[in-house]
Amino acid sequence: MTVIKETTIEDLDNVQKLWADGDVMRFVGFPDGLQRTSEEMKGWFQWIESNRPALNHYSIFEDGKYCGESFYNIDAEHRSAALDIKLFGFARGRGIAAAGLSHAIQEAFRNGAEVVWVDPNPQNLKAIALYRRLGFQQKAFPEHLLSEDEEPISIYMELRKG
Repeated sequence: MTVIKETTIEDLDNVQKLWADGDVMRFVGFPDGLQRTSEEMKGWFQWIESNRPALNHYSIFEDGKYCGESFYNIDAEHRSAALDIKLFGFARGRGIAAAGLSHAIQEAFRNGAEVVWVDPNPQNLKAIALYRRLGFQQKAFPEHLLSEDEEPISIYMELRKG
């Protein structure tokens, strides 16, 4: 059984291990993983806690085993929410990502987002297929998400409420 819950301080070791896994992090620019100290993880968690419900982080478990995370961050000005999902390799291809991301989508919409979006690496074909199955459509990056001095290396996909 898949369980998705708000991340707590007790989950930080799991998140830290997830981020340190190069296979998990390769499509977000960290092929050797993202190494964070326990203190850095506690600071990150304080940021999450102090900004809920405008953003939130979820820990995903299957049969009691930690599988990964989902996350949303609402931009109140644009009423849009960035989403993220990361799973260990053993948890992929089993519907866990769809459940975790669907939960984050539902919570983002419940907390004020009108649009949710992802920006996958174009080489992450499995993630793109997942987003399409959930109803996301590829579009041009909105102007407010673009930096003047660099071209995006990811693609933009969005899903509208309702």
